[in-house]
Amino acid sequence: MEQNKIKLQQTLLKIQNDSIQYLSSKADYEIAVNQYNRLDSLYKMGLKSLTDLEKRNLKMQETNAYLIAAKNKWMNSKNDFINLQIEAANILSDYESYSTKINSEIYTSLSSQLEAETSVSKLQNQYSNYSIRRGMYFILAPQDGYITKTFYSGIGETVKEGSPLVSIMPKEYQLAVQLYVKPLDLPLLASGRKVQIQFDGWPAVVFSGWPNASYGTYEGTVYAIDQFISENGKYRVLVREDSTNYPWPDALRFGGGTSNMIMLENVSIWYELWRNINGFPPEFYNQPTAEKPKK
Repeated sequence: MEQNKIKLQQTLLKIQNDSIQYLSSKADYEIAVNQYNRLDSLYKMGLKSLTDLEKRNLKMQETNAYLIAAKNKWMNSKNDFINLQIEAANILSDYESYSTKINSEIYTSLSSQLEAETSVSKLQNQYSNYSIRRGMYFILAPQDGYITKTFYSGIGETVKEGSPLVSIMPKEYQLAVQLYVKPLDLPLLASGRKVQIQFDGWPAVVFSGWPNASYGTYEGTVYAIDQFISENGKYRVLVREDSTNYPWPDALRFGGGTSNMIMLENVSIWYELWRNINGFPPEFYNQPTAEKPKK
């Protein structure tokens, strides 16, 4: 379009130049005609020769030829200007057509891209489903360990959803002692309290009430106390190893028995008597069980 505008300006200048040349040629022709007419009058009067008249006639014809050529050149310039105007319209039309085609191709490409993305998402979903199904061929434990018990032993047995399959003992574990405390003694117990532990199979000389004087016992520390009472009417307390004096034996395994001694808070005699007199039996905290219907 910019090139076409420049050509239009150049053509306008050319039209002006050709029109000036045409007017100049027209003036020369009119002068030549007047000169020929005067010379023809003088020839008729016998003042000029025929040769001079023929020369003037030739000159008039030449100026007429120049006039026709100038007019033809001027008309060609006008025609070129009209052609450039038509070309400008064609350029705009071609540009709009080409732009529309490009936009159509862009939208077609975007549509193809969306279809490809949809196909990729579908394939990814299908691949994920296949991976999940393939992973269902194996049942993996949440951590490394050892199988201690299997609940299904036969081949081809039907397993219901959510049913336990095996019991697993962790490979890496930290031993703890689980003991139960009566609700009456729980207010006098706190985390961090020292516990003297006697493990089954390890000989010890124990003096009840004097854990510091006992021999063969191991120390532990209370680190967790349940907030809810257990089914046996007592609160569960977890005790971990306190290796400041003697570490626990390496041969300990899950399920071993222990005898534990915990020093409670120091209280006055009258408070201890009052506490035991007003204490409730552990069975008071047991959950009531529904009676079986009679036959």
